[in-house]
Amino acid sequence: MTELVVVLLIAVLIASMILIVALEPGPSPSDLAIAYELAWDRLDFATIWALSDPSMRDGRNRRDFVADKKTAYSHGLHPTNLVASAKVDEVAVSGEVAVAITSLTLLQTADAASASGSQIYNEVRMARRMGKWEVSGYLLHSPQA
Repeated sequence: MTELVVVLLIAVLIASMILIVALEPGPSPSDLAIAYELAWDRLDFATIWALSDPSMRDGRNRRDFVADKKTAYSHGLHPTNLVASAKVDEVAVSGEVAVAITSLTLLQTADAASASGSQIYNEVRMARRMGKWEVSGYLLHSPQA
């Protein structure tokens, strides 16, 4: 009888844990937009793949996506680790889609065009698929004066 109670208790605990994990909404659109921006700054292609929806992966699996991106960016033409801070200036959520306008403050570099404090603005488009937000589009954004 005691064994049955222990087995039932373990089963209830396991079911509770599965339910809690299944109901976890994951990162908010704002959190996702910042994570995506920082992954690009670091050329962290595995994270970019994980945060992107299938349309952003060009039909490639994770291994191929990461390998292709590493090859494409291997010439050192894309400077990395330039972002001093990243924030979401604005986010709009409508049902299963969201758009975040991010602003990135750059570190000072040898390149005069990207002096310390310079701002870059981007638009991160997201869609919620199976309860999880994913990046579905990424555009340079020009703030209106």
